[in-house]
Amino acid sequence: MIKKLAIFFAFLSLLSCSNQTNKQVKPTYRIGYMICNSEKETLKRFIPFTEYLSQKMDINFELVALDTINFTKEIDKLDFVHTNSLLYVILNRFHGVEVLAAEKKGSLGYKSQGIILALKKSGLQKVADLKGKTMIFGPMLAPTGFMSQVDLLQQNGIDPEQDLAFYTIPRGSFKHEKVIYGVMFEKFAAGAIPLDDLEIMAADNRIDREDFVILGKSEPIPYCNFAVTQKIDEELAARFKKVVLSITEDDTVEIDGERVKVLERALVDGYVDITNQEFDIVREMAKRTNMPPYQKY
Repeated sequence: MIKKLAIFFAFLSLLSCSNQTNKQVKPTYRIGYMICNSEKETLKRFIPFTEYLSQKMDINFELVALDTINFTKEIDKLDFVHTNSLLYVILNRFHGVEVLAAEKKGSLGYKSQGIILALKKSGLQKVADLKGKTMIFGPMLAPTGFMSQVDLLQQNGIDPEQDLAFYTIPRGSFKHEKVIYGVMFEKFAAGAIPLDDLEIMAADNRIDREDFVILGKSEPIPYCNFAVTQKIDEELAARFKKVVLSITEDDTVEIDGERVKVLERALVDGYVDITNQEFDIVREMAKRTNMPPYQKY
């Protein structure tokens, strides 16, 4: 009798362990997030977003923060990606990544616009005035922090390599802010930044917008977006897209005992549907400026 009871309880124990294992096993998918200003800021913005997706879809999503230059090296280890439009065009061409949704924020919604900025007191009035002057640009793979402005310069007869006295890209974190400060403190005659960054810094009272003049504006182009890699089936991609598009300003998630608003923490207003064809304007700009994925050496 004792032996039978021991076998019975051993069976119950095994059954219990099996049930616990079944409850705990969930698929895990990796989302690669482009580091924009810094890794710390990226984690702060998107840990709540990723946790919200995990809970909403009953899937384990893992956040991976990556520098822009590392995406092509890591893409085979990722399932979804959050990148800017130029990086999307690169990943789409070489790795078959397909866009799902575009991020919207600021005055231009889901688009961004590159501008060339100078101080009003500099006397500079137009892009053509920059011949022989100094400039500071944002990161090279920032479509509206570098590529758009190179396009603007070329359209105005200025070859950045030949006609500027000097240009540089700041090192470290928060490069776009460093561009604005570089102009404000008169280290450079002009700076290349996305319009959104000027709006944010002015709204935060870190700069006075009236101190600056915009010498030129590029065409508005799509900016940050979510996309899916080829390894993910269409049904899961569609579910992911539906959840992202449905997130509202009131949606919250609990992180470390604090309930936070998902979109507010991510510093976005929401997400909208977008097609691959809408990135053709980015492709054409990349071709004109000899940028990846169309560069010719």
